[in-house]
Amino acid sequence: MSIFTRLSDIVNSNISALLDKAENPEKMIRMVIQEMEETLVEVRSGTAKVIADKKTLKRRVDTLSKQAGDWEQKAELAVSKGREDLAKAALVERSNINASIEITEKDLAKLDEILDKLGSEIELLQAKLNDARARQKTILLRTKATESRVNVNTKLKSHAIDSALDKFEYFERKIDQMEGQLESGHVAQRGLENEFEELERQEQIDAELAELKAKMAKAAKPSSEDGAA
Repeated sequence: MSIFTRLSDIVNSNISALLDKAENPEKMIRMVIQEMEETLVEVRSGTAKVIADKKTLKRRVDTLSKQAGDWEQKAELAVSKGREDLAKAALVERSNINASIEITEKDLAKLDEILDKLGSEIELLQAKLNDARARQKTILLRTKATESRVNVNTKLKSHAIDSALDKFEYFERKIDQMEGQLESGHVAQRGLENEFEELERQEQIDAELAELKAKMAKAAKPSSEDGAA
């Protein structure tokens, strides 16, 4: 397969379709990128050779044009000296050289067409290569994300995690029990304190009642004595 055929195939290829059909998109995109990079290197190397050939042909045209001019001057000289035979021979040489120039210029025109085509296809190939590289990054990120999700799901379904969760629930129940015991002990202690507070309050009320009775008795005693007198 020639480099031009490979280049055309790659430029006209549908990367999305290739990835959709691939069992391993990551591997496929890596192969596509490698093929594009290798083709791009070959095409640029071939383009450099075409440019060198073009320069060589241009130099040949310049050289032939100079030779044609020289033979024309010789023909003029021969005519001025009355040597038509030499003039004709010089014009024949000039004609042959002009024919070579015409052929060479046609070759140059073909090289220009090839260079134009190569330039356009290199731009398309570079654009496809950039797109492929961008897709490669996306595929790698998606692959890693998927692997992480699979790993997490696997661990979530693991008996070790279930066992650990059971232990957490067990310890939570133990803590709840301990907190309940502390709260019940605090309630019992508070109930006892309330009973003593009630006794002290009753004792104070009894004392206040006795004091009130004594006060009232003292207030009533002079009135009784006045009645007796």
